[in-house]
Amino acid sequence: MPSAHKEMLRFGLPLAVLLSLLIFIIPPFLPSGWFLVKLVLALTGLLVAALLGFVCYFFRDPERAVPADPAIIVSAADGLVVGVDEMEEPDFHLGPMIRVAVFLSVFDVHINRSPVEGVVRSSIYKAGKFLDVRHPESSTRNECRSWWIDTAGGPVAVRQIAGLIARRIVAWAGEDSALQRGQRFGMIRFGSRTEVFLPLACTVLVKPGDRVQGAATPIARWPETR
Repeated sequence: MPSAHKEMLRFGLPLAVLLSLLIFIIPPFLPSGWFLVKLVLALTGLLVAALLGFVCYFFRDPERAVPADPAIIVSAADGLVVGVDEMEEPDFHLGPMIRVAVFLSVFDVHINRSPVEGVVRSSIYKAGKFLDVRHPESSTRNECRSWWIDTAGGPVAVRQIAGLIARRIVAWAGEDSALQRGQRFGMIRFGSRTEVFLPLACTVLVKPGDRVQGAATPIARWPETR
């Protein structure tokens, strides 16, 4: 399965090559009197080095300890809980469900992880706009990819929503993929929103304003009778 490290190489390798040219390869061949040119190259190199450092930071992929209790549903993303409400699931027409929405800034880990154990029944991509994901209409108007995960307790849906800066939703799993709780299935690059849709019988354990970590933070609990 593809990984965040491969995504990092896609962006970081060109920057590393450019940095080498600016700092180590070009300057030795310039005449000694070209001080101003060397200064511009050095300053540009510092900027490229900063961008390279940010790319490495953004694509970090820490290991997480998944709660041992099998009744726990974990967060699908790192970030800030911006909404907990009940609404009709919009992509697979699964009926009224509990939606837990998480906003990811550019400083959060952007790996998406399965909140439950189950099998991907369907995954669909929808083109759309790139509104700021804090905008109330971003959930319905922005580019997104949705996942229907079949579980022993009923269907669960996850939506990856691209934002103002994020312009690329990356999928690492596919239909019929078996996912464990906390397993990586994709990511969204450079700022985004992730929504989890749960059966109404689940008990929500988070509220707006809470910070969560993907795979590690409990966001809900299955009913005891599942």
